[in-house]
Amino acid sequence: MAWWRHIYLDYRRYKATGDSAARAQGFWASCVYRVSRAALSVRPRWLRALLLPLVRISQTAAEILTGISLPPECEIGDGLYIGHFGSIVLAREARIGYNCSMAQNVTIGLAGRGAERGAPTIGNRVFIGAHSVIVGRIEVGADAMICAGSVVTRSVPPRAVVVGNPARVINFDGSFEHVVYDGMELDAERLAARQAT
Repeated sequence: MAWWRHIYLDYRRYKATGDSAARAQGFWASCVYRVSRAALSVRPRWLRALLLPLVRISQTAAEILTGISLPPECEIGDGLYIGHFGSIVLAREARIGYNCSMAQNVTIGLAGRGAERGAPTIGNRVFIGAHSVIVGRIEVGADAMICAGSVVTRSVPPRAVVVGNPARVINFDGSFEHVVYDGMELDAERLAARQAT
C-alpha cells in the first residue's frame, strides 16, 4: 500500500472521533513516521542511503516539536490515533496493530534479558491510557484496554481490561467503547470479538 494511503487511514481515525487532524500533534508525528518508513523501503539501495539522513532529521524534528517518538523501524498498523499532546516513546522493535489509540505519556519499550529481551506486540483496536508503560517481549491481545497509569510486563489476553502497577485484569469488557473508526459497525473481526464477551 502506498505511504499516502496509510496517512489517509490515520486521518480517517481523527475524523471518526471528531478531532481535527490538522491540529493534532499525534497526526503530524504519524505522517512523519509513514513517510520515513516508506523511505526506508525505497529501492535501489543507493537511493535509500541518500534518503536516510533526511529520515533521521525529520524524525528528530518531529520528536522535538511533538514529543512523540515513532521510529520508522517499528511496525504500526493503519488508523493510529494519538488523542492528546504529550510524550510518547516506542521501541524500534515494537509492533502495533490496526486502529489502536494512545493517550499522552505512553511508553512501549524494551525489557528483559537474553532471549527474553524484546518489545511488545500490540493487537488490533487496543486502547492505551495515559501514563501507561508496556515493556518486554509480551503480547497485548486485540480489543484490550490498558487503563491509565498501568505498568504492563506480562501478556494481556484479548478483550482484557487491565489496571494498576503491576497491571492486573479486572474484566473482559474490552476497548469497544473507546476505539472509534470508520466501518467499525461492519468490521467482522470486531463484531466476533464483541460477541465473545
